[in-house]
Amino acid sequence: MSQPTEPAPSPDGAALHGPVARLLRPLVRLLVQRGITFPALTNLLRELYVNVAEYDFALPGKEQTDSRVSLLTGIHRKEVRRLRGAGAPVSQVPATVSRTSRIIARWVAAPEFTDGQGRPLPLPRSADDASPSFESLVAGVTKDVRPRAVLDEWLDRGLAILDPEGRVRLLEAAYLPKGGDEPQLYYFGRNLHDHIAAAAENVAAPSPRFFERAVHYDGLSDALAARLEERAREIAMGALKQANAEAHAACAEDAGGRHRWNFGIYIYREEVPARDPGTVAGPDSASDAAEGRAP
Repeated sequence: MSQPTEPAPSPDGAALHGPVARLLRPLVRLLVQRGITFPALTNLLRELYVNVAEYDFALPGKEQTDSRVSLLTGIHRKEVRRLRGAGAPVSQVPATVSRTSRIIARWVAAPEFTDGQGRPLPLPRSADDASPSFESLVAGVTKDVRPRAVLDEWLDRGLAILDPEGRVRLLEAAYLPKGGDEPQLYYFGRNLHDHIAAAAENVAAPSPRFFERAVHYDGLSDALAARLEERAREIAMGALKQANAEAHAACAEDAGGRHRWNFGIYIYREEVPARDPGTVAGPDSASDAAEGRAP
C-alpha cells in the first residue's frame, strides 16, 4: 500500500528551503544541546502554524474557519479544532530584565550620570542634595524596589562594584546577561525574533522596508578575523551608545503610544572547512552586503 505523499511546495516555498535550513541549523544545535527533542519541537510548531494561520491570515470581514486554517497549514481539521484559540507562546519581559535594562540605559545616557566622553560616572550611594547618586538613578526609573536592594543584586551579579571611595561603578556599559538564565533567554528570543521578522518583512514586501545589512569577508587568517571582530565591537558599541543617548533624550518629550523600536547589531566569525585545491581565497566584496528582509 503506497504512502500518502506530501504536497509539493510552491516555487517560492521551494526557494526558501536552503536559506531556512541554514538559519535553523544553529537553532537545532541549541535545541539538541538543551534536550528539546524533535517531537517536542513538532508540537510547538504545530501550535504556531495554527496560531499564525488563524490570526495573521484571516480575511477581512470573514470568519476564519477550521477548513481554511487546515488548508493553509496542512494540519488536519481535527487538530486545528483542538489547537485554535490556544494562543501563541509569548515571552513576557522578566521584571528584573526590564528594571535592570532601564536603569543601565539611563546611567549610560542621561547627561547628569555621564562624563564629558559619555562614560557612566561612579556614583555615591546617596546624596543629601540634588547631586547625582545611585539612589536618585534608581528612583528615577522605579519606586517599586529600594535602591539598596538593586545595588545588592548588581553587586552579586557582577554588574557593579564599590570603589575604594564607596562609590558605585558600573562594570558593563551594556546589559549582558550570561549563562543561559532567564534574562539571557528572554533577549535570545526577542532579538532573534526582531532580526528574522525584519528580514522576512523585506523578503515579502515589494521593496525592503527595514535596514538589514552586513559586511562580510571570507578567506581570512585567524589573526585578522580576531582583529576585525575586536574593531567591530568598538564600532558597534559606539553606535549603540549614541542610539541609546538620543532615544533616551527623545523619550522625555514623547507623549507615548503603542509602538516599540529595536536597534541591534551582531558580530560573528567562525573557522570554515578548507577550500578545494585551486580555489582562490579572497574577501567577498564589501559592497555586496545585501539589504535583507525582516519582521
